[in-house]
Amino acid sequence: MPRYVIERNLPGAGQLPAEQLRAISQKSCRVLDALGPRIQWDRSYVTDDKIYCVYIAPSEDLVREHARQGGFPADRVAEVKAVIDPVTAE
Repeated sequence: MPRYVIERNLPGAGQLPAEQLRAISQKSCRVLDALGPRIQWDRSYVTDDKIYCVYIAPSEDLVREHARQGGFPADRVAEVKAVIDPVTAE
């Protein structure tokens, strides 16, 4: 199944307290539960002003529907075409 990276512009994201990040995570999980098992949240990376999320889903449309229902920005959604790491160099 395809994997997507979502770029979410959220000024001050890196300064969000743990309880607010927990609330965002809980809301995301509630929406995922409602959408069913075809979409999965892998992980997210919080930077100063953005959150980058990795999702596994059958389509970009479903990823965007998750963002819409959750009220989350989805400024860019890109399908991952390959994953590389140090082992790739061997």
